Amino acid sequence: MLRGTRAGGLGRWRFNATDQTGSLAPVPRLSEVIAELESLWPAERAESWDAVGTVAGDPDQQVTRVLFAVDPVQEIVDEAVKLGADLLVTHHPLYLRGTTTVAASHFKGRVVHTLIKNDIALHVAHTNADTADPGVSDALAGALDLRVTGPLVPDPTDPEGRRGLGRVCALDHPLTVREFAARAAERLPATAQGIRVAGDPEALVRTVAVSGGSGDGLFDHVRAAGVDAFLTADLRHHPVSEARAHSPLALLDAAHWATEWPWCELAASQLDEISDRHGWDLRVHVSKTVTDPWTAHAASTTSDPLGAPN
Repeated sequence: MLRGTRAGGLGRWRFNATDQTGSLAPVPRLSEVIAELESLWPAERAESWDAVGTVAGDPDQQVTRVLFAVDPVQEIVDEAVKLGADLLVTHHPLYLRGTTTVAASHFKGRVVHTLIKNDIALHVAHTNADTADPGVSDALAGALDLRVTGPLVPDPTDPEGRRGLGRVCALDHPLTVREFAARAAERLPATAQGIRVAGDPEALVRTVAVSGGSGDGLFDHVRAAGVDAFLTADLRHHPVSEARAHSPLALLDAAHWATEWPWCELAASQLDEISDRHGWDLRVHVSKTVTDPWTAHAASTTSDPLGAPN
């Protein structure tokens, strides 16, 4: 599709060369796009400790390309520059805690400088996207081909009972824990960690709770849901040990980035639908750059049947 700004004072309109009628498609301003993103993930639904919303950008600037990614790191910002994006939307905040400087001598400051120098806006949807309907865990469930039956931790402000943290899901047919872990490893983006499992690999799984991102603070809710397995990220030794002592619940630990990346595709499709509805001349992209910080994995080997060193 050929696009180019036309002369003659048309301002924010562009000519679509593949449109046989020669119609003009409007180019939205950043403020218009942000208003639509805020309708999907209202800032007031973020946790009080969170830092969401627009970090950089001129409300009056035009937006023709948008890039979605998990992390606002330099590699992603450089990708946005190369793509010619006007807006970068990330799940993780750039500044979750306060700062006194955006100097380019610091890596986050370099991100800010690169964004501003290249007229790229940055918008963050974090915990307000976690609990949205659909949200981060819906995208995770979709990637694993699970049927969502409801939120794991319902949002009490939602009268329809659809919003909330995590999702309770059903499988289309029972799988063993081993088979379900293999499905997760196949369907989620590849990372050095892969999928770790705690529990009997041959136990049957019919119902699953999922939560994108760190989820080991949700074990009480998972047990109350009565599911066979829980897939999340960042599981720690003591919470897992205690959870296993409470019940035969199987635990699957994926990489944090991998459990949240499917949301980027979901969010991009939502913005595509909004763009189509308004008739905007907008291109929406999803970064496939792996920003998971872990880069390699060495499997443990031992000849001792007990597994512990002498």
